[in-house]
Amino acid sequence: MDEKSLSRQMAEFAVGLKYEDLPENVVNEAKRYLYDSVGCAYGATKTKDVNAIRNIYLKMGGAPEATIIGFGDKMPAVNATLVNSLMIRALDFNDIYWREDPSHPSDLIPAALAVGELVEASMKDVIVGIVLAYEFEQRLCEFAVPGVRERKWHHATLTQFVSPLVAGKLLGLSVDQMVNAIGINGCHNHTIGCPTAGKLTMMKNTVDPMATQSGVFAALMAKEGYSGTEAVFEGKEGFMQCFGPDWAVDKLVGNLGKNYKILECSMKAFPTEALTHTHLSATLKVVKTHNISYDQIEEVKVTTIARACDILFDAHKYRPTSRETADHSLPYCLAAALVDHKITTQSFSDEKLADPRIREVIDCIKGEPSLEFEKMFPAKQPSRVTVKTKGGQTYSEYLEYPKGDPREPMTMEDLEIKFNSLSTTLLKPKQQQEIKEMIFTCERYKAGEFMGRLKA
Repeated sequence: MDEKSLSRQMAEFAVGLKYEDLPENVVNEAKRYLYDSVGCAYGATKTKDVNAIRNIYLKMGGAPEATIIGFGDKMPAVNATLVNSLMIRALDFNDIYWREDPSHPSDLIPAALAVGELVEASMKDVIVGIVLAYEFEQRLCEFAVPGVRERKWHHATLTQFVSPLVAGKLLGLSVDQMVNAIGINGCHNHTIGCPTAGKLTMMKNTVDPMATQSGVFAALMAKEGYSGTEAVFEGKEGFMQCFGPDWAVDKLVGNLGKNYKILECSMKAFPTEALTHTHLSATLKVVKTHNISYDQIEEVKVTTIARACDILFDAHKYRPTSRETADHSLPYCLAAALVDHKITTQSFSDEKLADPRIREVIDCIKGEPSLEFEKMFPAKQPSRVTVKTKGGQTYSEYLEYPKGDPREPMTMEDLEIKFNSLSTTLLKPKQQQEIKEMIFTCERYKAGEFMGRLKA
């Protein structure tokens, strides 16, 4: 192991990284994820959780430092970070990376945007912050073997170490200050797994934004001279001791700057939990190819990895009463796909949750764990869906990865369709096109001007 602490190695890379160091394809990918994330935020403007947090902060007031996407409100950067991060996360439609652990690196983008606006940074600097967010969030997903999710902790536990680094980069922290910021935030954001287990609540989408928000505050503390634990990873009673053995240290800090992890992340074609996507793709292919209506179905058998059965098929998932539980319920998602032959954000409305057709077909859906598939994961995300009709016909489809995976990436046309569908109630077509053009030429703008132009 390098004699330097892990947080210092991370800090040195982050402080030293410049926009000019980034390959063109990395910059373009950062813009693609920014475009995707802004679209997700527009789509969440009417959700209960977003408006609850926004209303709290509007009542609190404070310095007008950073802008809320879509709404245009200005509030303290720390507060804006939480609202914007929750907006990106709220529909469970933002990006996904899954190796030993899952994560949604775009949850961290608002840390770069809010602090960038606070310090009047250029969008070039924000792009660097976004690249760092993806770099270290994804590396942390491979750090624990098995992942912290397998140890009953939530992946917000990873975000706590990355958000101060992103915010600190925009604040212009020194290496020592950055080390302090990581140590400050890493001392108090360990998140238990229950937000994504059993009956889900609004906290499912909020714990990661909270870890992002506190990272901004940690960076501000470090800027003021606050100290934090340097050996927060490897030290006595540090993260690695407390969370158990088996750590792939080289996956966290090896070969930094050689290849950029953002090129390995995935986008979502469906507003659902990531492990549902291959199954949804396979199911939709079966029912569309053979024109099968929900009332013709006798049984749907889904062969999947064991952890997907554990997460997505537990008893609470057959009668979801909230959007948060429904979009993590594979039976519900499949039932909605069987009824409507599509999955959209409207698949999780209160009206759709009460749709008697979904109740009629959902109990026909069964999960079957496969050890063979488990061995293939996460390099592949295999699914076999077998549909048996009441007329005695059986149809099956096998897929190994979903749309949005780097091996089958979302095209610009796919991204534009997704963005426009999410923002259609807020923006006219001309505005949608103008915002797209602004995002893909964002290096021309200051962060404050950029954020101001996102107002619906």
